[in-house]
Amino acid sequence: MQAPLAHIRVLDLSRVLAGPWASQILADLGAEVIKVERPGYGDDTRLWGPPFLKSSTDDTQKDGGYFMAANRGKKSITVDLQTAQGQQIIRQLAAESDIVLENYKVGTLERLGLGYNDLTKVNPKLIYCSVTGFGQTGPRAKQPAYDFLIQAMGGLMSVTGERDDSPGGGPQKVGVPIIDLVTGVYASAAMLAAIVSRYETGEGQYIDLAMLDVQIGLLANQAMNYLISGQNPKRTGTAHPNIQPQRIFKCADADIVIVVGNDGQFRAFCDVIGHPELKTDVRFMTNGQRVINQDILNPILDRELAKKPRSYWLEQLLLANIPAGPINTISEVFEEPQVQHREMLAHYEHPAYGLVPQVLSPFRFNGLPSQNKMPPPMLGEHTESILQSLNYSTDQIQTFKKNNVI
Repeated sequence: MQAPLAHIRVLDLSRVLAGPWASQILADLGAEVIKVERPGYGDDTRLWGPPFLKSSTDDTQKDGGYFMAANRGKKSITVDLQTAQGQQIIRQLAAESDIVLENYKVGTLERLGLGYNDLTKVNPKLIYCSVTGFGQTGPRAKQPAYDFLIQAMGGLMSVTGERDDSPGGGPQKVGVPIIDLVTGVYASAAMLAAIVSRYETGEGQYIDLAMLDVQIGLLANQAMNYLISGQNPKRTGTAHPNIQPQRIFKCADADIVIVVGNDGQFRAFCDVIGHPELKTDVRFMTNGQRVINQDILNPILDRELAKKPRSYWLEQLLLANIPAGPINTISEVFEEPQVQHREMLAHYEHPAYGLVPQVLSPFRFNGLPSQNKMPPPMLGEHTESILQSLNYSTDQIQTFKKNNVI
């Protein structure tokens, strides 16, 4: 049986992370993704390191871990979009593609004759997705943006980190480029929705996706907390702003995360820690009361949990069906039996690096291939084969190389 998107071709003009993450999702679902890169340089993230994967036979061949994380399952073609011949190659590829994905600055591809209106002339059913920091319209539309900046501007850092009056207090960014990644997820969802719509209408679609818009949407409960109360949410460290007790606790030997999600779990938690009287204390009987009175509740919990090692509490809490767990390092994540059972880590054969590790997609389809097993491509690895599929001759391809078109 074919993968869900085996009939879809994506022309990926994006680079760095948000766009490539979106196209990797589509590749994982079986789409053919043609990644267009700059001749001689490629995607910026190929040089983002260390660490780098390096060829044992070619000292000049290396790729950053950043690139290897977001480009699995794609074909790479190098094309200089500043040349007339390069622009023609893109138009030909667009004519045979279902989706074009790009994240250039606003107006750049239009100037090159590769904008939505240009490419729909050769493919009226084309789905064209533009990913930018601020969107195609508005006072900041033409300004560049990166994940860190959007985390700051979009309010995420104002609610991330320890309280100002705590050691190490102050705004913090999330430890992965979360806005890039979630923008990629939104972009993939939007493109798939457009594909479904096209089956009904026969028409393509233009998608304008802004990282700042994504970040505002991700404020979720914190945005609603503000809109309802009129009060700016404050940083609370690892403590949940609306549910208690739910944070990091210090055991006798190590930290633990305990996630009490409702009143029933809290009553079970009280029994586990040997304080059944807390169940009937009016200050703690409901979640709302616990949130209000957490400064009273927290010292009681801290004293009790500090008396015994983490392994003891993990065993007792899980027996009581209370969500709890360790704070794993990345290496410990891949040692976790559940992660191993779900086969989230694989190694694919790469033409330059041998076996390369890949953190796989979480998609699981019954009876269907779960992964595209192509490793991230070498720069321009598929240039000649793709051009040959467009009926370019060997002589023409050699001329393109001589003129730095590819």
